Amino acid sequence: MLLDIRVLIFLGVIMALVLMSSADGADATSPYLTDLESEVVEEMNLARSEPGRYAQFLEERRQYYRGRRFERPGQVAIITNEGVSAVDEAIDFLRRAKPVGALRPSKGMSTAAKDHVRDQGPSGGTGHRGNDGSQMSDRVKHYGRWTGKIGENISYGRSDARDVVIQLIVDDGIRTRGHRRNMFDPEFRVVGVACGEHVAYRAMCVMTFATGYLEH
Repeated sequence: MLLDIRVLIFLGVIMALVLMSSADGADATSPYLTDLESEVVEEMNLARSEPGRYAQFLEERRQYYRGRRFERPGQVAIITNEGVSAVDEAIDFLRRAKPVGALRPSKGMSTAAKDHVRDQGPSGGTGHRGNDGSQMSDRVKHYGRWTGKIGENISYGRSDARDVVIQLIVDDGIRTRGHRRNMFDPEFRVVGVACGEHVAYRAMCVMTFATGYLEH
């Protein structure tokens, strides 16, 4: 009888550990995120946790630059603002960057990001201001309360998670590299992600960051 009790206790502990592991692993694949949105979260967390390794993905793309023209086989050419120099600067940043903590997805912040996609996608708008004049902070507070600081990145024209993240890390044509700074800001610990169609650029992804977020 004593042996049976010990076996039952042991099995109970194993089951608890399995359930805890499953809950932790489900973070980036939360049911309110699409496959692409989950992949964007995972890709950002890979870049944040292993920036030196992530630099290799940018190095692989250097070969496709011809001046300001970026053209991969089988894809439409893109005319960039800075050419390969922006990629080289991003590679140098990643090699020097220290790892920062992983981002935890938020349902409320993802819903706020989705509101912006639904607003801009059909109208072809760009930028952080909604067609109704709303700002990022206005959208986010509909679904909860953010703490610390907040920020927002928006990618246009990319429908692959790695392409989305690399576009924002390179931050071509953005003098302040503000999108890159947001992605690697150690104070940001929570993220909302939403992707969808865009009438002018075919695709868009909105990423909203915060230090903390209390869902309604």
